[in-house]
Amino acid sequence: MKDLAVELRKAVRGEVGFDVTSRALVTMDASNYRRVPLGVVAPRDADDVAAVLEVCRRHGVPVVPRGGGTSIAGQATGTGVVLDFTRHMNRLVSLDPGSRTAVVQPGLVLDRLQDAAAPHGLRFGPDPSTHSRCTLGGMIGNNSCGSHSVAWGTTADSVRELAVVTARGQRLRLGRGWAGAPEGLRGLVEGELALLRTGFPELPRRISGYALDALLPEKGADVARSFCGSEGTLGVLTEAVVALVAAPRARALAVLGYAHEGTAAEAAAGLLPYGPLTVEGMAADLVPSAVALPRGGAWLFVETGGESPEEARARAETIVRAADVVDSLVVTDPAGQRALWRIREDASGTATRMPDGSEAWPGWEDCAVPPARLGAYLRDFRALLTAHGLRGTPYGHFGDGCIHVRIDFDLLTEAGIGRFRRFSEELAELVVAHGGSLSGEHGDGQARAELLPKMYGPELVGLFERAKAVWDPDWSLNPGMLVRPSPLDTGLRFSVLPREPVDVAFGYPSDAGDFSAAVRRCVGVAKCRTTSATGPAVMCPSFRATGEEEHSTRGRARLLHEMLAGEVVTDGWRSTEVRDALDLCLSCKGCRSDCPVGVDMATYKAEFLHHHYAGRRRPAAHYTMGWLPVWLRWVARWRLAPVVNSLASVGVLASLGKRLGGVAAERGIPRVATETFSGWWRRKGGPAAADGRLVVLWPDTFTEHLSPSVGRAAVRVLEAAGLRVALPPTLRMRGRPVGDGRTRGALSLLGAGRRGRVCCGLTYISTGQLDRARAVLRRTLDLLEPVLAAEVPLVVLEPSCAAALRADLPELLHDDPRAARLAARVLTFAEALERLAPDWTPPRVDRPVTGQTHCHQHAVLGDAADRRLREAALLSGGLSGGCCGLAGNFGFEKGHFEVSAACAEEQLLPSVRQAPEGALILADGFSCRTQLEQLAGVRGRHLAEVLAEGLGRSG
Repeated sequence: MKDLAVELRKAVRGEVGFDVTSRALVTMDASNYRRVPLGVVAPRDADDVAAVLEVCRRHGVPVVPRGGGTSIAGQATGTGVVLDFTRHMNRLVSLDPGSRTAVVQPGLVLDRLQDAAAPHGLRFGPDPSTHSRCTLGGMIGNNSCGSHSVAWGTTADSVRELAVVTARGQRLRLGRGWAGAPEGLRGLVEGELALLRTGFPELPRRISGYALDALLPEKGADVARSFCGSEGTLGVLTEAVVALVAAPRARALAVLGYAHEGTAAEAAAGLLPYGPLTVEGMAADLVPSAVALPRGGAWLFVETGGESPEEARARAETIVRAADVVDSLVVTDPAGQRALWRIREDASGTATRMPDGSEAWPGWEDCAVPPARLGAYLRDFRALLTAHGLRGTPYGHFGDGCIHVRIDFDLLTEAGIGRFRRFSEELAELVVAHGGSLSGEHGDGQARAELLPKMYGPELVGLFERAKAVWDPDWSLNPGMLVRPSPLDTGLRFSVLPREPVDVAFGYPSDAGDFSAAVRRCVGVAKCRTTSATGPAVMCPSFRATGEEEHSTRGRARLLHEMLAGEVVTDGWRSTEVRDALDLCLSCKGCRSDCPVGVDMATYKAEFLHHHYAGRRRPAAHYTMGWLPVWLRWVARWRLAPVVNSLASVGVLASLGKRLGGVAAERGIPRVATETFSGWWRRKGGPAAADGRLVVLWPDTFTEHLSPSVGRAAVRVLEAAGLRVALPPTLRMRGRPVGDGRTRGALSLLGAGRRGRVCCGLTYISTGQLDRARAVLRRTLDLLEPVLAAEVPLVVLEPSCAAALRADLPELLHDDPRAARLAARVLTFAEALERLAPDWTPPRVDRPVTGQTHCHQHAVLGDAADRRLREAALLSGGLSGGCCGLAGNFGFEKGHFEVSAACAEEQLLPSVRQAPEGALILADGFSCRTQLEQLAGVRGRHLAEVLAEGLGRSG
């Protein structure tokens, strides 16, 4: 392996990675399979590709091309050298609106092509649900389709020419009329014309096997088309000429509700004569909430196009009238359509969890039958599931007869794997009996290739092998896939994971306390690899800033998987490779909500750091920023705020302090308030009223010591709404009423308990100091026992602290029932006003706003109440998504400034620069406000501050 790496580095200009991280990141795609490569090469051009093939041929090492790694049949993994085209060969070479063609490199993400084509009224027809991260090379390799295939066909229908390098270095330009055919291919085909004319089923989604019938003379002997769907087993694609189609000027989406999936499936084929762009189907058990959908137990998503919104709507309404539905909905608003399509597109992830939380897996993800037989096939498919004691929820491209499904296979035990094989063999026979194809979109790979003789018979499969030998005589390109395949029940990615639960700190309630199961959540759909955040989405800011797989949620999950496996990553929790990949995780929690399967990398990071540094010296930032609540309390106790602020203003001293504390040199040190929020509260005299609904206002560290103006504003607004505000007790009180922040002196004289301050433990959790976090949280629960007994709501102003209390607390103290009780009492500022003072009318501020929804609020808390409160206060305009990039301690830590600033530049800072004159900049999080101040020189304000100012004007 060492000699191979040395030769490759001499031969290519691109990166060559034989290190642990590079290999671990590509052991898996989105399938059930795992293969460990020797190394990874990111070629810069076709010359690099040819050089890699030559070096590997001399060493007898196989080569596997890889795009976005979203394949679900195992074909994007390999044991030799993996070619990663996403790093360099990812350009749109040219786009010609006149001829409606584009020249693309294999690593180009589909959405980037769509973005470039859209201004010309054009688009690429096929669009898989992974369109934001799948690559054109991968789509050509799998002959991908997507939801619009009823209108625009498969990828093969859109390919015009392909530039390919064969395993022996021959450069070919594939096209029609035998263009680019390797020597021997034409003779092979012309000797088997009868077999090729009779051996392939006629259906729109026949993807399985090699498309050798495209080489028939009556089909134009199209070598490029026949290459599509070959899964990297015939040659390596370096460039493609693809056709574009005219995009409708307007679209409408008809959502048709049916009683169950069977009636929806039977209705789908009948809608095709009306010329829809899509006919997609899904059932209720894949929908987290059907509130946005019409009544029914299953739905068809039918899209129509037109020259105008009225024409598109009219076509959609015609389809509604023709369909026998329980209920229907027609949407012409683009934002509304996108929201509905997200429900469908996320099914590939949400389907990996059954309604009861148990795991489900790919493997029989995309069989296709003639559309007219879909209803009958689904009934037989359901019966087969029942016969094997399995569960799965079909969804997908009903108009093309192509069904996706994740099934709750037991792939961990010998008995379960045996049932997986038996079911696979019987399902293949069922698909063939209905005139279908084992693969209707994603290819055969290892998952289905072994069963191709059931579909094609031994003679045609033998012809596939002969064709492979013509293209690749050494059988060095992606061996084990498609022809002479590895058995479908070998190399399963779960087999290397520990069988016993790993000893961990968090409870992982959604995974039965099993950290391995939590890591298994990542099935590789790679929504975290999107290159731009849209709408309110947050995940994954570090990937968008760096473009590196190891800094994506999926990449980190892969490294954790390999850490548990112990084969590639061999030093377990002490792994520096895992540590370095997690280092740029902002703990934004965006993946907790945006990942279709709910991967929570912030929690996994805290868990890893807890074990990684157990009994060892930590980075300086863990002691300075991780223990920030302690240091700030000491500053307040000894009245040192003026001294600290003065020292921080002296450049030399500030630089020295930052260097010693592990703080980025580029960062300014926030000023400490000379009067704490609770100090102001005591000076104010405590609660303003003796009546009204009691709420406890949480004095988080940031509000208490760094921005007490937010706390003062919140008190004013909450009291104006008729609520009685108190602060948490500062002593553990036995049988005492809820404290008001002034009881410490009197009660201490009586020996009522130990002094203390409540804390959410956020800074300890984010730095992985989980033993300390548990101690702090148990002390907090002790202090709040009277509050919990009285069931008093807790209003938390800082979104990250509210998220920690609502999510991290019950998962970290899963053995303490008080934790769940406290989490249930937590309200955000807007939620408190909406639920506890529903008749209160906020002041009419009547100003435009801009800013960013806090990432923890988006991921854990939700912002619906905030949006309604802003609307009631006549605060117009929306807030952007993404992450501010400061993210608590992350942006302050040494080495993180560049990524932190890049995250802010994605959405937050542009939204501020583009804000209308007079706009208020909303930022409920202290980190967000600090980032705005330090990078943009503007002041962001908490919603409480804005409303408090409005009260002053209205008064």
